[in-house]
Amino acid sequence: MTKELQYQLRISMEPEFARHARQNPEDANLEPLPEILRKHDATLKCQFDAFADYVAEAEIEGVDGYPLYEWTRATIEDPAKQEKYTKSFTLYVDGDQVYSREKADALMADLGPLVGGSVVATLDRYDTNPANSPQPPEKFRKP
Repeated sequence: MTKELQYQLRISMEPEFARHARQNPEDANLEPLPEILRKHDATLKCQFDAFADYVAEAEIEGVDGYPLYEWTRATIEDPAKQEKYTKSFTLYVDGDQVYSREKADALMADLGPLVGGSVVATLDRYDTNPANSPQPPEKFRKP
């Protein structure tokens, strides 16, 4: 029996709006995005902040249990990647990082008209198929 794929949506924002979203995702400057997110019980998590949280947790708990620690730490310390990931947000639905295709499709349909506008620059969908997942560079992979 094949496990059903789960999905995740990510958006990128223009820098000014990304700052607002990181500080206060309900900021009126982001409308209608917050309204759409509420409709789908969705929340934003800045990818840079998620990476920084992962590194902080690894450093508290012990990095041996965190296989992506070195890659993630290098990522958040790289100014070019900081710029990229502070504008990128993962969308959680019902508190989940990955969710059903139906939930992803419904949220994607409502977000679609915002893409390319003043707030949402891009919208991407990812799935849990390992063949479709980007891998860290070889130098960061554990043997």
